[in-house]
Amino acid sequence: MYERIVCLTEETTETLYTIGEDWRIVGISGFTVRPPRARREKPKVSAFTTAKIDEILDLRPDLVLGFSDIQADIAAELIGHGIEVHVFNHRSVEGILRMIQTLAAMVGCAEKGEQLAVRLTANLDRVQERASGFPSRPRIYFEEWSDPMISGIRWVSELVGYAGGEDCFPELSESSLANGRIIEDPQEVVRRAPNIIIGSWCGRKFCPEKVMARPGWENVPAVRDGHVYEIKSSVILQPGPAALTEGVSEIQEIIEGWTSRAGVEEG
Repeated sequence: MYERIVCLTEETTETLYTIGEDWRIVGISGFTVRPPRARREKPKVSAFTTAKIDEILDLRPDLVLGFSDIQADIAAELIGHGIEVHVFNHRSVEGILRMIQTLAAMVGCAEKGEQLAVRLTANLDRVQERASGFPSRPRIYFEEWSDPMISGIRWVSELVGYAGGEDCFPELSESSLANGRIIEDPQEVVRRAPNIIIGSWCGRKFCPEKVMARPGWENVPAVRDGHVYEIKSSVILQPGPAALTEGVSEIQEIIEGWTSRAGVEEG
């Protein structure tokens, strides 16, 4: 049974804390902010694309958890030192739920994982039911990075749909890699005329004024009507429980605000 786990990204840390198995964690990512107590309790041994290999080895982990091809080099180096590594590579809401169930099963707590997945699914059902009462579905441009402009990954696009909106770039969200979601021509956003712009620049503070000052964007409904918002990347860009709870709720709050203002303006 795994009893000394290093988590190289936040979502596995959050999941283990949520199911009450945080005692197994001996090291975390320096980008971890959820739950806040994890930063106080656990040594920080990695960033996202780099890791303190010697410090990880000193922790004598029996399992290291990573995420995506971006951490492949870290995983390979640890494997070379004889460490067991599991790298999740999910990009969808379904994938997030599967990750939770798989991780819980790996630590001998399959039932806890199933219960958490059921609770998260029920929350998404409630969000979707609430959205069904909205008078219209706003077009939403979600920006994950600014230079180059990168649109939202698949789970974000799906959560926009759950919350009551329509992703402006659903075709790009299918790309698992960021370079497949680059918007080469900024005027394409103008042409797709989003009613709402949501920014979540991974690891950087979103600057609405810079977005609104882009040439020609004064004609975008979201810019013209003042519907440009930030959702912190720790809430929406970590493929774990936070995205399916706080993340989707923040998207829905933004949509509800737009719906209220749009109704008043039409009235």
